[in-house]
Amino acid sequence: MNLDKLLNPKKIALVGANEKDSFGGNTARNLVQYGNPADIYFVNPGRETALGWKCWPSITQLPENIDQVIIATPMATVPGLIREAAAKGAKSVVLFASGYGETGTPEGKAAEAELKELCRELDLSLMGPNCAGFINYIDGIYSFSFIFEERERRGGVGMVSQSGQIALTAMDSPNMKMSYAISAGNNSVTTMEDYLDFLVDDPKTKVVAMFLEGVTQPEKMVAALAKAAQKKKPVVIFKVGKSEKGAAAAASHTGSLSGADAAFDAVFDKFGVIRTGDLQELLTASLTLATWPELPKGDRVAVMNLSGGETGICADMGHECGIKFPDFTPEPTAKLRAMLPGYATVNNPLDMTASLSYDADKYGAAFRTVMDDPNIDVVVIGYTMLLEIADPAIHYMAEGIEKVLNGPGEKKPAVMLPFIENTRNFEYQEKLSAAGVPILPPPAYGFKVLKQLTDFAAYNPAERSLSLARPSQPLGDKKVALSEFESMKLLREFGIATPKGGLAATAPEAAAMAASIDGPVVLKVASADIPHKTDAGGVRLRLEGAAAVTEAFESIMKSCRAYKPEAVIDGVFVQEMLKPGLEVILGVNNDAQFGPMVLCGLGGVFVEIFKDTALYPAPLDEREAMKMLKKLKAWPMFTGYRGQKALDTAALTRTIAAVARLAVENKDRLVELDINPLFVYPDGEGVRAADALVVLAE
Repeated sequence: MNLDKLLNPKKIALVGANEKDSFGGNTARNLVQYGNPADIYFVNPGRETALGWKCWPSITQLPENIDQVIIATPMATVPGLIREAAAKGAKSVVLFASGYGETGTPEGKAAEAELKELCRELDLSLMGPNCAGFINYIDGIYSFSFIFEERERRGGVGMVSQSGQIALTAMDSPNMKMSYAISAGNNSVTTMEDYLDFLVDDPKTKVVAMFLEGVTQPEKMVAALAKAAQKKKPVVIFKVGKSEKGAAAAASHTGSLSGADAAFDAVFDKFGVIRTGDLQELLTASLTLATWPELPKGDRVAVMNLSGGETGICADMGHECGIKFPDFTPEPTAKLRAMLPGYATVNNPLDMTASLSYDADKYGAAFRTVMDDPNIDVVVIGYTMLLEIADPAIHYMAEGIEKVLNGPGEKKPAVMLPFIENTRNFEYQEKLSAAGVPILPPPAYGFKVLKQLTDFAAYNPAERSLSLARPSQPLGDKKVALSEFESMKLLREFGIATPKGGLAATAPEAAAMAASIDGPVVLKVASADIPHKTDAGGVRLRLEGAAAVTEAFESIMKSCRAYKPEAVIDGVFVQEMLKPGLEVILGVNNDAQFGPMVLCGLGGVFVEIFKDTALYPAPLDEREAMKMLKKLKAWPMFTGYRGQKALDTAALTRTIAAVARLAVENKDRLVELDINPLFVYPDGEGVRAADALVVLAE
């Protein structure tokens, strides 16, 4: 969908222009104050003028064709006005009216469906309904229905929000600089995915920021995210719907489904999206990325403070957020010692004391020294710059910083970190921003965002399979579980190591099969109707000899028939008793929006106790499988922790990749897969799946 006529129209008509505090009145004020009078028409048959501008009685009577119509009149008037606008050349609509699908009523949903069909018929892009409109700051277009403080906001962040109030909050943030502010509303015709795709391609937008309540076109969103990943264009998303109530609120607010939240995390991880936890993080991360001239080359951070108290705060909060504070290398250490008073200690984080902060050249020299250290990738300037400046230190510090960043030598990303909020002196905020130094929030937020940004800088799209294996159609509600025998057979088809054994229909067959296997065996009931075999008394371990196997077979059949008389029992699965190893779970869940999601983590009883798992969308390769393992808290257990042997992670990553291939090739029928436990043995000894359950759509 071409959004140029929607987001960069030349001729605009506002229907419902008035002078009240209303959508029509506020939009009229914005157009009058910021727009080009030659390109704007007011339409209102009940008024001759609004705010001193002529009101035309209808769209039809306008003296020239238009590109966009803004409709600020009730829902009942909308279809006729859209047809009039289309006849007058309009290719885009901004629609404020509510009462559509967001109501959840049959009438509202029907009205929205009719609106979509009308726009499809007339080949129109439409923002809304139930939206606040948009501002194109670069080209000076203000099709927006809320009043805001007048100040310069042009910049590199393209902000799109399903909520108009959230869009306004972002605009009102005192340091926000934007290319676009878009309130999408129900996004019934032109969707969040369309806006994302537009902003990823837009050369005026350096960073895409989204407040997201749900996705309606997963395939289109994935394509846009893949494009952003390949361009290494930052996409920062605050996605709500984590909690049960949050998901319900999102659906009722815009009529969109929020989807499984863990699946969103997994998709965002794959495509390098920065997911933030709240609006402050969203704005901070996107503004910082838009202000920095370039990304950090690594994740090693230095902090320059003026006091020991601030240094202690940075050390603690940085550690909590996973920030790396390496020691300075010898040459910069010696230079800093020579610059600083004898009572200063040259560590990282650094307590410079206030002695250099009143001399621009000396402060700049210290800043240059820290920036030149090969051990450092990002420089944090710890300083609380109050709204009303009393202490003149900032005058000298800012001058020193500007000299370094505008002068010769290597430039590395830098930020200023205050220690309390309400610290945005506008003059110096703008000076620092122009030099490429954004101001973060205080440490609890600031260091968390900094960690997100250094993680993004390390993201390499060449190491990711930038696609998803979405099913070609919904799987439906009917499903069938395979027996363990059938499940294991499917695993073996994809090269996944399973125990020796087979299916026995009688006790003598079981005894004969056990005799062909070296060592003790396990017997498990083979029934798709009994997925939880242990609960039914359907498992017997460490069996040796024909008598023990025969007794176990008969005991299993008796217990399982009593547990579930109607179950179809194929027999008993006779399996070699595997030696113990680290128990891992591998699984697949076929997400309704994004397709198969591969899970790995600590298995056995630890799954429910520790919930230490990683989720990642299929397809994936062995490199991506290794990234999954390294996200686990239990990762040290795989590498030879406390004198233990290192485990066969190569075999494990091959197996994870094989599970992903299985999921991709069966994406149109696989509902879920569970291998628990998968035993992981010492390096070179491989892995073996001890138990498996496959559930398919009928």
